[in-house]
Amino acid sequence: MSELSRDIALRIGLAARSLPEVAPAQLLQALIEQLGLPLTEEKLQGLKVKDLKLAMEELTQVEPGLLQVALRQLKEGEGVNENLPAVQPPLSQGQFVRVACASNQGELLDGHFGSCVRFLIYQVTATEMRLVEIRSTLEVETAVLMDDRNEARAQLIGDCHLLYVVSIGGPPAAKVVKQGIHPVKVAAAGEARVILAELQNTLASSPPPWLAKLMGRSLVRICHNEEDEE
Repeated sequence: MSELSRDIALRIGLAARSLPEVAPAQLLQALIEQLGLPLTEEKLQGLKVKDLKLAMEELTQVEPGLLQVALRQLKEGEGVNENLPAVQPPLSQGQFVRVACASNQGELLDGHFGSCVRFLIYQVTATEMRLVEIRSTLEVETAVLMDDRNEARAQLIGDCHLLYVVSIGGPPAAKVVKQGIHPVKVAAAGEARVILAELQNTLASSPPPWLAKLMGRSLVRICHNEEDEE
């Protein structure tokens, strides 16, 4: 097999993350069968959604939206990370819930746990919402087994209290819960801030016991951090 350039290998790794249950090696083989060797920049730029769909047919059924995301990643690589929302300074005191939102583009909550491109990390209170970090999931793709990647993704957001996703399977959800994170599946993808506004309303009224407990843990963590700085 011809040696892949680092850039093309990275693009394939990025694209594979958007395709549920598809490993980078599987996507590489599918592209080779569809486009032939060597895989070049010119061939990737000429790739269309229908070509990618055809290449995926023997592996899995992929929804059109995810195919579009994967195609952009194959053509643009890390360029897809442009137009990301601005990150705000984190809250240093008060009670807040730290929320990870699975995202593939912009400030949308539109990702599946096992394949999203990144996690948007918010601090949410009854009156305020801040996007404090954007965590790429690229590093977890170094794990060979699917279970390893799910474990790595759970650890990547291990300091969060809630995880908002479009979809998450049973075994991955168990790994998330093991990290002390409560997974929440949304009915439909949308703007992260609009969806999290419902959480704010809950915090402002009467949060259920499990959420109140998370808020208490958040306050304890802040106190510990302040003590560490002294």
